[in-house]
Amino acid sequence: MRSEPAVSGIWPTMLTPFVRGGQVDWSSLERLVEWYIAQGAHGLFAVCQSSEMFRLTLEERVGIASFVRQKARGRVPVIASGHTGGSFGEQVGELRAMASTGVDALVLITNRLAEQGESEAKAIDRLQRLLDELPADLPLGFYECPFPYKRLLSDELLSFSVETGRFRFIKDTCCDADTIRRRLKLLEGTGVKLFNANSATLLDSLRSGAAGYSGVMANFHPSLYVRLWNEYESDPAGAELLAAFLTTASLIEKQSYPANAKYNLLLEGILESAACRVLPDDALSATHRSEVEQLRLLTDAWYEEFGKGRYE
Repeated sequence: MRSEPAVSGIWPTMLTPFVRGGQVDWSSLERLVEWYIAQGAHGLFAVCQSSEMFRLTLEERVGIASFVRQKARGRVPVIASGHTGGSFGEQVGELRAMASTGVDALVLITNRLAEQGESEAKAIDRLQRLLDELPADLPLGFYECPFPYKRLLSDELLSFSVETGRFRFIKDTCCDADTIRRRLKLLEGTGVKLFNANSATLLDSLRSGAAGYSGVMANFHPSLYVRLWNEYESDPAGAELLAAFLTTASLIEKQSYPANAKYNLLLEGILESAACRVLPDDALSATHRSEVEQLRLLTDAWYEEFGKGRYE
């Protein structure tokens, strides 16, 4: 039997560094793994939308998952998706390949279960067929990936997934506090954990029982999310102030992401390039770079004002 990953805390959605020629930058990826862990991340979500997984070959997806797992060396659990295929056969092949890497859990993408506009019955049928093709002892998760379209988990599909006994967590991207609370009620006592990807609803969701955060802003200042996770119960007033800052800062994700996150990590000395496959080379304008630089100034001021540095 596979060991179960510890499911809680802050799980960055990992970026894929590229050299300017377009190949995966393995040296930068190794530094990135170390940076996330040094910042206090509780786990790593590799080969996801932030990783530009729809622009990675199957060989690259499998290689990245294996590499991240190897470099993490058991210090934190590593989960991965890479679930991008259109046909059922293609999906089975890629998911089996990803399962063979030994990642701690395999993440299924909700919008791969049915085309936009197709019924929940269709999605449930395909999910059952996929489950029949995957190792029975492999922990699974769900991710409401927004590309190529966002398919939110219905209560019906969520309940079915719980009843299979195969799922351990949900990466929630509904961005709606009421929906999150309803989902948490449905998940109560099941052992399935909910991770919120949205900064604006994060604190409310933690107080309602969410397991943690797995979102793009952990590529800018993950240690602040770790601090919120650690202190939201013990310091309610401080948590409110920190959550307000994180929500305001998260607006930057609407500007040329993931290139801006890569630029942040270039300034951090982790990456060698902000190159992406999902955006053209000129997507990161001078204004966008300035926004990242000013956010870094504000983040440093926050650390200084409240007495804890980036790695504390």
